[in-house]
Amino acid sequence: MSWFWGLGFFYAIHVTLSYGWLGFLAFALPNAAGLGLFGWILGAPRRDLDRIVAVVQGPYALLFSLGQLFAVAITIFGFVAYAWLPLFGPGAIVGVVALVLVACSIGHAIPLRGIRIVHGVSLALGVLACVVMFPGLVAAPHGTKVPFYTFDERFYGLIVPSLVGFLLGPWMDVQQWQRAVEIRRSGASVRFAYVAGAILFLGLLVVNALLAAAAGLGEPITSSDGIPGAFAAVAQAIARDHNTVTTSAFVVWTAIAAASTIDSFYCSTRWLGASVTARSNSPLLAFVPAGLVSSPVWILGAAVATTSIAIWSGLSLVYLMMPFATILVGAAACLVCRTLGATRRYDPVLSYMIGMTACLVFLVGYVAPSWALLSIAPLIGLIGALPMITELLGWGGAPPVVATMPKGGRASEVVTLTPVRDRDELGGTHGFDGQWFTLNLIPTYDDTNSVGNVYFANYVRWVGKTREMFFNACMPDFDLSGTDFFILTKSFHHDFRREAAEFEPIKVKIRIASHNRKFVTLAHEIHSAKSGLLGRGEQSLMFVDTEHYRPLDIPRSIVEGFLPYWPKSSPNTASGALGPSNTVGSEI
Repeated sequence: MSWFWGLGFFYAIHVTLSYGWLGFLAFALPNAAGLGLFGWILGAPRRDLDRIVAVVQGPYALLFSLGQLFAVAITIFGFVAYAWLPLFGPGAIVGVVALVLVACSIGHAIPLRGIRIVHGVSLALGVLACVVMFPGLVAAPHGTKVPFYTFDERFYGLIVPSLVGFLLGPWMDVQQWQRAVEIRRSGASVRFAYVAGAILFLGLLVVNALLAAAAGLGEPITSSDGIPGAFAAVAQAIARDHNTVTTSAFVVWTAIAAASTIDSFYCSTRWLGASVTARSNSPLLAFVPAGLVSSPVWILGAAVATTSIAIWSGLSLVYLMMPFATILVGAAACLVCRTLGATRRYDPVLSYMIGMTACLVFLVGYVAPSWALLSIAPLIGLIGALPMITELLGWGGAPPVVATMPKGGRASEVVTLTPVRDRDELGGTHGFDGQWFTLNLIPTYDDTNSVGNVYFANYVRWVGKTREMFFNACMPDFDLSGTDFFILTKSFHHDFRREAAEFEPIKVKIRIASHNRKFVTLAHEIHSAKSGLLGRGEQSLMFVDTEHYRPLDIPRSIVEGFLPYWPKSSPNTASGALGPSNTVGSEI
């Protein structure tokens, strides 16, 4: 039901009346095939759906969010422009608002398994409404017969976008991902469920095609681009007949179809948002409640705004369907490749920029019309996924390996430090070098052991001194006597590489390497101007309240103080680079 509305309901009516029965099949078959193939591929017996979802949720969250935005915009736009307004006029828009609120309430209050039951009952009511509606439409003479086919250049140009968009469409839909995961967890077959669902979906498209044939073409609505469309043909026929029973049945059928998409959108987007937020390391979560960030209300608001602009501009439904065959194509293709085992080589910025170019080509080709431009537009969108596609097909080499550790024998690079300003007690021997905080020092006799090398414990002491200077530089107003949290050292690791001697210039570097909601990992390196890298390691910090020592999320003051040096990403690489180490636990 949820897939039926987003890319099927009114477009099935339009394509049947505009291009005939063969045109309808050219639209419906790849649409249903795309849904079935999604379940067949994702539901392979040995495919770990939970692991795949955990891997792709974060990197492809924008794709899923945009997919829901356009799906909900299509839903509200179609219901308003092609059902509600032709029947009741603009004065009855409160009914649309009520429908959206009720559907969102269902998605908020009822879990997915409950929504499945609601949709099952709704489907039965919807089919009954169609049975009631059909005789009334047939009885009203309209003098139009649907031809076997009537193709034009625009139809030929839409073949490739339809194939690409409908085959990739389910992969962009987080509703389908949530359903696949739930089906697998319940012990049922994802493949069987989606093949059966695709057949059922095709049947619903046929129902709407039959309603369109019974209603006739009527008076096509010409959008602002000058292109006529038959999307509202059924609503127009019902409005002309003034049959209360037929009108009520049509309202029930369209309302059920719309609500089944909106409640599923709310449920799935909330599921996605909660999962991504729980894994997120973003410092913004220290300022904004996670529930607010993950709320579907933001996407719903954007969808309503998009719908309002489209209606005000006099656009047709095609313009809201267009992103699924252009803007989102590259990201969706990368997602498919990632699911099939390709290495992640997904560049979202590049993919969406290429997708916007494809969108412009599509627009020019659709309005002209030009079958060549329309056909090439989705292929342009796929360019962003070429590295992963070629890897999956075995045509490209393995992705480059980036060296993450400096060569042991190489001397440290001489850089100019940025001294800490406005601290009278701090000198120019320490400061920031990009994301690193650096302390320069020279060991003397009291730092060495009996054979003249620097005593091993002094390396740990120097790292601790550098850390305290780093903290003081970022949080000069921190007062231990008045704080409501303590910072504890959970662990400390150091990998010794070389020895240093007295009067050998030493540079100790420390930075924030990674973090999650409760722990911060600091990476450190110790360099010698003479011998290069002396050692490296990491330490893990945690935060507790001052009264009961209960673990806390990273406090807001920490985020604010260290924000300029917060990592752009949080790859957990330091621990993997460590060899034999000494471990120390302490409080600070």
